[in-house]
Amino acid sequence: MTIAELTGSRLDDAWDLLMGRRYARRIWNWGGPLVVVLIASLLRLVGLGSPHELVFDETYYVKDAWSLMHLGFEGSWPPDANTPFNAGDPNRYTNNPEFLAHPPIGKWVISVGLFLFGGGSSFGWRFSTAICGILLVILTMVIAWMLFRSHLLTVIAGGLLAIDGNAIVLSRVSLLDGIVALFALVGVIFALLDRRMSQRRLEEWMARRTAAGRSTHWGPTLWWRPWLIAAALAFGVSSGVKWSGVYFLVVFAIYSLVTDAIARRRLGMEFWLSGTAFKQGPASFLLMVPIAAVTYVASWAGWFLHGDSYDRHWATYAGNAWTGLLAHVPLPLQSWYHFQAEIYNYNVNLHTPHSYQANPLTWLFLQRPTSMYYRDFGNGTNAHILDLANPLIWWACAAAAFFLVGRVVWGIWHHRSMWREGLILTGLAAGYLPWVLFYSTRTVFQFYTIAFEPYLILGLVLVLGILLGRQVDPEPRRVVGQRVVGIFLALCVVLSIFFLPKWTGMPIPAWYAQIHFWFPSWV
Repeated sequence: MTIAELTGSRLDDAWDLLMGRRYARRIWNWGGPLVVVLIASLLRLVGLGSPHELVFDETYYVKDAWSLMHLGFEGSWPPDANTPFNAGDPNRYTNNPEFLAHPPIGKWVISVGLFLFGGGSSFGWRFSTAICGILLVILTMVIAWMLFRSHLLTVIAGGLLAIDGNAIVLSRVSLLDGIVALFALVGVIFALLDRRMSQRRLEEWMARRTAAGRSTHWGPTLWWRPWLIAAALAFGVSSGVKWSGVYFLVVFAIYSLVTDAIARRRLGMEFWLSGTAFKQGPASFLLMVPIAAVTYVASWAGWFLHGDSYDRHWATYAGNAWTGLLAHVPLPLQSWYHFQAEIYNYNVNLHTPHSYQANPLTWLFLQRPTSMYYRDFGNGTNAHILDLANPLIWWACAAAAFFLVGRVVWGIWHHRSMWREGLILTGLAAGYLPWVLFYSTRTVFQFYTIAFEPYLILGLVLVLGILLGRQVDPEPRRVVGQRVVGIFLALCVVLSIFFLPKWTGMPIPAWYAQIHFWFPSWV
């Protein structure tokens, strides 16, 4: 063999090795997330129709969605309506309107599954929330990629949410909270895109003004912020599912101003704080709040269009209509405002004791999970749907959240950029802190945490990324980190397999069901 032939042979081997690695990486980059989506889909769709009966608050939302689809508003039901509904007769609703505790968008979403599969299909009852749960996993991976630019961490983020019990149960039971979480996460992704776009535009503005020798003290007012408008739209839709969505609007409106102020200070604008508050602040308010408000009001279109809706003609009754300057407000809007006040009074004054209520201060510690379904078959087996997060994932997430708070404080003290930590903690604050601050005495439940679980998962993934180490770290340090993370993830998978029957209502022996109750408060 000649030197040329030998050299060519080695080059061919090197090329084959290089291309093999490229294809392997490409398969991993796309295959990893696809496997996560497949796992999430299987855990949410297989056996979705079991049990074939309305469980927990499905008795409200599924029936409301069915009557909403047929009447255009939520009709009332007789007291014994669940029995025929479960038996395949969903048409026992009346034309009399029902008082609503929540806006209609979530019930319109649920009605999609009812339209596709019929009111007699328990699979159809839950189909829409299952799809929302799958999309929540996908969008969590999207935001993980935007934060970390790591395929591995993206797959870990999606995988942890895919196998967690809280996310699984809220995808397999037709409640509103998973839908709130989905639209709120869409808004957060848009807010993150706005952050990137606005900072780039500030840098371009600064460069132009500096090159022209013009003043840069106050900074510009950025009106063209399409991603901020899109975020307001998404938060408006989330608020149209449950009012708790409005907290994401408020908190991320503040977030956009804080990130603007930090960017202006970094670029050297002298009046960076006052420029943000008095120039950009009013503009951002006008870009977000009216859009979100119009979106929310539009979600009540069915209420406005149908004269038989609840309280639809309140203002036309003698003595109810407003007087003075407010008398010029159209009567339907007066009636609608009165209805919103009734919903508000109902929600803030809901203090009826419930055996599965959980104080928000205990949510991070998983003190009181929610039992949504239980059936004792009398032969030593039972079935249970228990909204209990994977304990290892959940407690690790809580520890990571406290770690990130300390890390942000450290970063501020040392003038370090902590924008990833800041974004994650902002999402967590929007979904969690209002319940702690304003509703700690109200009747609330552990499953409300699905609204901020994606941010808990992202916080945990950020910490796992730190444990995995960087390429510049010594190899022994990275090996130890990889082993620790690998063992942790393997234990998470094992625990999810162990708890899966309790999340999905599988009939299991009573002794096996009992060993899942680690604490008395879990029973």
